[in-house]
Amino acid sequence: MLELLYEDKDVIVVKKPVGMESQAAGGFAPDMVSEIKKHIHNLYPGSEEPYVGVIHRLDKPVGGVMVYAKTKKAAAVLSEQVRSHKMRKVYKAVVCGRIVDNVENFVDYLLKDSRSNVSKIVEKGIMGAKRAELRYRVAARQEGEVPLTLVEVELSTGRHHQIRVQFAGRGLPLWGDNRYNPMFSEKGRNRESVALWAWKLGFAHPVTGKAMVFEAEPEGEIFRQFYDRQKMDKSYSEENT
Repeated sequence: MLELLYEDKDVIVVKKPVGMESQAAGGFAPDMVSEIKKHIHNLYPGSEEPYVGVIHRLDKPVGGVMVYAKTKKAAAVLSEQVRSHKMRKVYKAVVCGRIVDNVENFVDYLLKDSRSNVSKIVEKGIMGAKRAELRYRVAARQEGEVPLTLVEVELSTGRHHQIRVQFAGRGLPLWGDNRYNPMFSEKGRNRESVALWAWKLGFAHPVTGKAMVFEAEPEGEIFRQFYDRQKMDKSYSEENT
């Protein structure tokens, strides 16, 4: 069932579930575009085929906040915000490894291999390579056999598998990532989800210009481990003050 965060005649903001395609996929499996069209048809039975403009994308194993346009005019305005980097996209991710620096920027050049559907970090100047930049902040750390770090990541660019590739390139692959994390690409450890979540989305309304910000907290066991631990630490601190 479609989970709505906001809707008007120009845009619809939804929470994409993990495991669903963010654009029309064809076949029998549901995708976000078909689910939104079904929702609009239910609101207005007998209406003509609704327009649903895909503004940005999330990988199938990634969930979180997304905005879609309900008119071509709104789609053009929102797409321009994406191109001009005025749409703010903030993610939460769990990476394998202990990050020392609490805040840092990553700048790389990524090259996508369409045949294998993976990207890799390459030298600047390689034909087809695109500049990729992000900024992260450490939100929490968890020690153990495999140290884990919860990070908040803000994208300055939107490249194919960008967050997954840039962290993996520094020896910090995302938990559950069966493309870029060797621990999960081994036989028997493949997963359909990766510890990456589109947590916050900010944009200007394409008609009114009003600043809009939407959030949805991450779902999944690995994220819950961090939030449960934070609640325990807070409770312990309050009891001992």
